[in-house]
Amino acid sequence: YAMLLSLIFLIVLVAAVVGFVFRHEIKTNFESNLNLALRDYNVTADRHSEAVDTIQRTLHCCGVQNYSDWERTEYFTQKGIPQSCCKSQDDCLEEDLKDPSKAKLKVFVDGCFFLVTSTMESKMSIVAGMSFSIACFQVI
Repeated sequence: YAMLLSLIFLIVLVAAVVGFVFRHEIKTNFESNLNLALRDYNVTADRHSEAVDTIQRTLHCCGVQNYSDWERTEYFTQKGIPQSCCKSQDDCLEEDLKDPSKAKLKVFVDGCFFLVTSTMESKMSIVAGMSFSIACFQVI
């Protein structure tokens, strides 16, 4: 039993150290994957597209760095900026979303990358504290 608890303690410790050491690589990978998700975005029931929509609706953001990231996508040429970027679903017309100058007034202008990473970093101290207290409890 003590060896099993020691193993779990070591796994938690290694996971925390690896997460801290490789946090920049994690951010870089997240940003490149978010860019790929925007590039391949479509309206079908694709899980990457659903994830982009969920992030944009939940965090009130649009695009990777800002809303203009959508202008470089194939989806934008067809339908404009996605509805998930709209501040108000009632006031977002497809014609407005195809025009970047009009869309700026109707969509969230901040990018999702900064908001996601700052949210993760703000919650990281809570996760680290809980992991440390669980590990200490296991040692006791």
